[in-house]
Amino acid sequence: MSKAERTDEGRGRLGDRISGVVVALGCVLFLGGFVWGAVLYKPYTVPTDSMDPTVQAGARVLAQRVDGDEVRRGDVVVFQDSVWGTVPMVKRVVGVGGDKVACCDRKGRLTVDGRPVDEPYLHARGDDSQRAFEPTRVPAGKLFLLGDNRQASLDSRVHLEDADHGAVPRSAVQARVAAIAWPSSAAGMLPEPSGFADMPGGTSDRGPLPLALTAVLVGAVLVLGGAAYGPLARRRATSARRRSG
Repeated sequence: MSKAERTDEGRGRLGDRISGVVVALGCVLFLGGFVWGAVLYKPYTVPTDSMDPTVQAGARVLAQRVDGDEVRRGDVVVFQDSVWGTVPMVKRVVGVGGDKVACCDRKGRLTVDGRPVDEPYLHARGDDSQRAFEPTRVPAGKLFLLGDNRQASLDSRVHLEDADHGAVPRSAVQARVAAIAWPSSAAGMLPEPSGFADMPGGTSDRGPLPLALTAVLVGAVLVLGGAAYGPLARRRATSARRRSG
């Protein structure tokens, strides 16, 4: 075997090693990101149009498993409370324990402790877009929940006469919605509720879903690219030997 042939064969083996390392790394990232996401997030189907247009009826969402104590104003949560029904529901948290929630100010906006909240994600905005209700104090350990489709949502306003003034316990929360998975035309992360950002406690962070999805995507690219690199490297080595021969 000539020196050129040995060199070409060595390049081929090197290409196989590089291919194997890249594929292995890709598998780790792909599987790691997938498992990470599966452990932290759970899919749900939104049963009604009360969160339209943020999340439409029948949409599949990815919701992060969280404890109710982690929930903040502006979060879209999946919860189940016997007073509200027998199936998990999806609503937005607009008030937490101690808040005085009311509607509406002169511009038709919700107020929390007298501060108007800008909510660009609502189905309709402005005068007459929301049903007015008197100020109500949210009991400690409870959450006041409204749908983004304020004109059609059956939410905390319906239960204002209850002992808890329409609020549900934090323990009723099962998860916090992070993204829409289906339909594909609406897929993506939920917009941040910036109207609540300046209130005490701020808003929740976006969670690890973007990082997990990035790991899955990068892993898939590395697996496919690494698998293709090995045969290409061997083909180049073979072509080089033929030319040298």
